[in-house]
Amino acid sequence: MSLTRRDFARTSAATGAGVALAGSVGALASAPNALASTDTDTDSAEGASAAGHGGVGYGPLLPDPDGILALPAGFTYRVITHSGRTRLESGEFTPSNHDGTATFDGPRGTTLLVNNHELKGPRAGWTHPVPLTEGLVYDPAAAGGCTVVEVRPDGQVAEWVGIAGTSTNCAGGRTSWGTWLTCEENSDRAGTNGMTKDHGYVFEVDPRDRRANQDPKPLKFFGRYDHEAVVIDPKRSHAYLTEDASGPNGLLFRWTPPTGFEHGRGRFRGLADDAGVLQAPRCFDSGGTFVDDLSRATRIGTVYGVDWVDVPDRDATTVAVRKQFADGEITRARKLEGMWWADGGAYVVSSYARSESPGTPHDGQVWFYDPRRRTLTLKVLLGVNPDPSADGAFDGPDNITVSPYGGLVIAEDGEGVQHLFGATDSGRTYPIARNELNIGTEDEPEYSEFTGVTFSPDGRTLYANIQEPGIMLAITGPWKRQKRG
Repeated sequence: MSLTRRDFARTSAATGAGVALAGSVGALASAPNALASTDTDTDSAEGASAAGHGGVGYGPLLPDPDGILALPAGFTYRVITHSGRTRLESGEFTPSNHDGTATFDGPRGTTLLVNNHELKGPRAGWTHPVPLTEGLVYDPAAAGGCTVVEVRPDGQVAEWVGIAGTSTNCAGGRTSWGTWLTCEENSDRAGTNGMTKDHGYVFEVDPRDRRANQDPKPLKFFGRYDHEAVVIDPKRSHAYLTEDASGPNGLLFRWTPPTGFEHGRGRFRGLADDAGVLQAPRCFDSGGTFVDDLSRATRIGTVYGVDWVDVPDRDATTVAVRKQFADGEITRARKLEGMWWADGGAYVVSSYARSESPGTPHDGQVWFYDPRRRTLTLKVLLGVNPDPSADGAFDGPDNITVSPYGGLVIAEDGEGVQHLFGATDSGRTYPIARNELNIGTEDEPEYSEFTGVTFSPDGRTLYANIQEPGIMLAITGPWKRQKRG
């Protein structure tokens, strides 16, 4: 049933201009060009120590003598995998370009992680592609895929291939039944860029059952486009998916399963390529005015009603999915990236907006989609960062996770300095880590983005990746519940 403009206007009027915020994360900035500021003094480690970290966060970031990861006092990290240095069970090197990751309880007290490798194009273009393990290959020409990493209680690590022969495995999403949905952020057709099969699909990887990953099958009912992330609504069974694309800007999608379908291990394999319904959003404000792009929102707490419009040709036979809609039919956004399901809905990231977007430029939004109310609420808004090379301000949110200690933890994919940073329930922000691995030169330093931010099932370890060259890190320390401020 559609949420009519009249219904939405009535709901907005009843709840007041602010409209009660859904979820747990508040504003990071209250004006479109304001910079989110940290709540810890990054210039004075001594002062933070003396204060006992009485505010939010964990104090200033301390330089790493090994030049990899700056962390607050009391925190440590451990390298779990490192492309070109650590090896798989089969003897090949760990593949490069780590991206989206999720954790799972493994057997005998182990933690399992499924790690995407964002490798685009032919295998010959990469020093360390995902190995073509027999029975796990979709397209032998493609370099990407996933590995499964097992971290044992004694600290030992094992790694093996979960899927190979896919392209540009960027983000994805964890399912409630314990599998990983890996997304191809590339929609090359067979015969393009050396590919032998069509790409632009979602695949399911089971970290606990290697046999379940044999003969990889693209889940074509989710559509063929430049996928970024996906989450599953465990109550209503919908899937929500993001598209990172421009010209025109990409879309948020909702997939509704066929009547009577029940989620579970291996259930997706039994569905037809055109199963269910794939739709794109059509947003409108409380006055009933259509919203063409999420960059139009300039105030925290902005709430849009959402209707869903059917995708004409989800496999993009002749026209890209996002180009199948005329202006005025659907709502777009630039760089729709990470997602996380929590608080009864989906947190959705738009990393930035510039000239390709019709609204106000920004350096990051996080929205919360409430499926019960059928609304999108703007939770996070980062103004344009005037100097990304300077430490302090945050920009370019990408992968996100909801913290067991309250609020969000966000991986930065902006320009210049790269951080993991937190946001409290009230929206106050604080640094957690800074990438100190310079992959550029001394005169022109360059720091790769953080990816794959996710907590261990017991909440004691924060895992995150440095995408280039491809390093998985386990961060531990005196985690604490963050004050609202």
